[in-house]
Amino acid sequence: MSEVEGIDVGRVTDWIAERTEVAPPLSFSMIEGGRSNLTFAVTDAEGRKLILRRPPLHSVLESAHDMGREHRIIAALEQSQVPVPPTVGYEPDPEVNDAPFYVMRFVEGVVIRDAQEAQALLPLEARNAASDSLIDVLVRLHEIDPDEVGLGELGRKEDYLARQLRRWHGQLEKGRTRDVPVLEEVHRRLVADIPEQGPAAIVHGDYKLENVILDPETGAVRAVLDWELTTLGDPLADLGLLLVYWGEEHDTDGRLGGATAAPGFPSREEVVRRYAERSGRDVSEIDYYYAFGTWKLACILEGVYARYTAGAYGDEASATAQGFGELVISLGEVALEATRKAGR
Repeated sequence: MSEVEGIDVGRVTDWIAERTEVAPPLSFSMIEGGRSNLTFAVTDAEGRKLILRRPPLHSVLESAHDMGREHRIIAALEQSQVPVPPTVGYEPDPEVNDAPFYVMRFVEGVVIRDAQEAQALLPLEARNAASDSLIDVLVRLHEIDPDEVGLGELGRKEDYLARQLRRWHGQLEKGRTRDVPVLEEVHRRLVADIPEQGPAAIVHGDYKLENVILDPETGAVRAVLDWELTTLGDPLADLGLLLVYWGEEHDTDGRLGGATAAPGFPSREEVVRRYAERSGRDVSEIDYYYAFGTWKLACILEGVYARYTAGAYGDEASATAQGFGELVISLGEVALEATRKAGR
């Protein structure tokens, strides 16, 4: 069996074969796009596919790459109105593959990462439908009672924003390789005037077009991916972060959402309006949540920048590190301007 960085091919093959029907040998290939936990496509001799998730190869921050927690969330939501990939199993013992991992079934569909893919893979009418489906699934997620699906103890339900501000500032400190004054100033402003939180909901934590699998014909969301940042708290944080990624055609700031700049996607204002109509939630403080989401993303990417420079993503990595470093500064400046708009 050929060697794959991050995978003990023999042991993992045996593990999978004990839990589901496969035809060895299995091939493993890393899926591009993941910037934190590593995602591998697993293909058997008959062409059947699975997905394996594991932490980065090294430089892992404590509690930031909990595979068991991520698996627990997906398994809990399998019978809900939120589509997720069916799970195969979780392995906590690092003796099997040097780190905990879990495996889930492959979901057919498309993942859209930029405007070119949006135009090539989704018909024009499906892009607007995809936007509606993305928002409606988010509303359904926020309607779930965490206790009813066994996630009531996933995290504290109160003071979500204060906890998140402490968490990501703490992660920034733990992984610090340089000073980023703009992120410190935004943190100060956000802490100073936190909106009052309503009833707690399940918060995905990284909800965006790139993290769902779509039906290529209808645009409907077939599965929501990347639950590693999920916790309980203020659902409007998900909407704020979605707007960070929701690019429009003439954006020149630090947004990463190039896909939604393609024709057929609605504006950010329309996204907020649909969420408000479908959820019945008050979205008048959305500028604060947008500022928070931008700052949080900058903190996450600063951690990615630090791991890239440490070689945590393997030998290929990285000329990409410098681009991440510059993007962190750009996002910090966008977040600072957003706090001013929000009156913070």
